[in-house]
Amino acid sequence: MGKRGTLGGSAHADRVFRVQRAFTEVEGQMHGPGELAEVTGLDDSTVHRILQSGVYDGIFAREGHGLYRLGAGAARLGLKSLAHAPNERVVHAVLEDLHAATDGGLAFLFALAPFGGAGKQCLDMAVGASDLSELGITHKTLMELCRSLRTGAAGRAILAYLPKVIQGRVLAEPDPDGAGPGAYRDNERLLASLESVRKDGIAVDVEEWSAGWSGCAAPVRWDGLIMGSVAVLKPGYDVSAWPGAAVHAVKQAAARFTPADDDGPWSAEAPGSY
Repeated sequence: MGKRGTLGGSAHADRVFRVQRAFTEVEGQMHGPGELAEVTGLDDSTVHRILQSGVYDGIFAREGHGLYRLGAGAARLGLKSLAHAPNERVVHAVLEDLHAATDGGLAFLFALAPFGGAGKQCLDMAVGASDLSELGITHKTLMELCRSLRTGAAGRAILAYLPKVIQGRVLAEPDPDGAGPGAYRDNERLLASLESVRKDGIAVDVEEWSAGWSGCAAPVRWDGLIMGSVAVLKPGYDVSAWPGAAVHAVKQAAARFTPADDDGPWSAEAPGSY
């Protein structure tokens, strides 16, 4: 098998994955073998061989002065996995069911958007006959305020599962203009809220996103990797007033965007299965 097979076996695979994962856990985009060795617990020479092998396959890219970054091959793997995501028809059916199950709550699907800094992007919504502009939700609101991961249940449901290095970048951002009076402006309180999200699998907010609106959101995860969140917005809700049935509906909607197993169908293929 040549030089790239000399480490051999499952132990080698484990080391390769540890080096790949290290790039998501360390601040910055480019790293040297020594820095990665410290993070992974491997010796410098082993990390160097893995990086060299990965350059050959396009998983890593070599930069000047002995530094490496994730290469286009890593991005291709991610895009390949997205090819098996549920189609637009299935997505909207899940959101329509959620809209009905929460007595007309505005249902949204957000995806993690890594470009331009970690944020979220609205992929689809089910709002019935509501005119969002009449409700004070403009296109600008969706594009700018909704992008923040530190404001609103939908953002914190994603932020809670991101690597600490990325969380740190989000916490260093200012609150978006127009954030509601309930937005977390103290990072210690924000971090504490993330612990609750991970514990309960749900995020709720009171007027974080916008005055007069409260939200409930659950993370969408693939095999432990955070991909986005499903959220419901309702007017005038107090956090203590979110009924258990609504919380359950949000969690179930998020679960329907998760593959049933590695090779099986998406659980979202069965609309109406709350």
